[in-house]
Amino acid sequence: MRKPIIAGNWKMHLSLQEASALVNQLKGSCQHDAVDVLVCPPFTALSTVAQLLKGTRIGLGAQDLYWEPQGAFTGEISAAMLVDVGCRFVIVGHSDRRQCFGETNDMVQRKVKAALSSVLIPIVCIGETLAQRDAHQTFDILTQQLSALAVLSATDAQKLMIAYEPVWAIGTGRNATPEQAQEAHAFIRQWVAKQWGAEVGERVRIQYGGSVNAANAASLLAQPDVDGALVGGASLKADALSVIVKAALEAKAVPR
Repeated sequence: MRKPIIAGNWKMHLSLQEASALVNQLKGSCQHDAVDVLVCPPFTALSTVAQLLKGTRIGLGAQDLYWEPQGAFTGEISAAMLVDVGCRFVIVGHSDRRQCFGETNDMVQRKVKAALSSVLIPIVCIGETLAQRDAHQTFDILTQQLSALAVLSATDAQKLMIAYEPVWAIGTGRNATPEQAQEAHAFIRQWVAKQWGAEVGERVRIQYGGSVNAANAASLLAQPDVDGALVGGASLKADALSVIVKAALEAKAVPR
């Protein structure tokens, strides 16, 4: 059985004081052996949060990285720098990066390879826009985005995580139905199995991201191919994230 994982993507939110207060609350409500929980603060808070998380079960991730190890790349941050500050995870290819900053599938591929070479676990985000869904192109788009990972070996592929985040459901309050999420996750798992074999297909964890909150988490996480959630706005509130983590715990108790 795949261990559920709940990741909080704070995006461009929280001062150091606010980040510290949130982490201290999470330490009291979101530590469980049966669910992996991690937070992804902005770069400015990584060091502070890393210190607060020492000795806890909560992991630390970054929201992005650059594929070069060092150099004249003003404003960027390398995989080695993230490892040095205490990160074990990194989000790659989030729709915010694709939509707002023109990140391409080729750039995502380079970032994934850089993360894996530095023992970071990449959370690779894929998903379609509303126009693409309405045009019945969802699976075509997912295939295009997944194909950027095809260069990986099976050994590396089983290390990564995939987050399905329909762009039309991110920050809009409109999330995919449990059935829509399951359909997309099943397709992704089948693609992974065809690419790297059934064992890798069964091992890779696939999260759902897109307006996940305390009210809808249980129904989404109950789906057989939904292994967790990449949580945006709700991860900024300790009580809401705690409810989502508990929903993952209950989902794990049900045989899949």
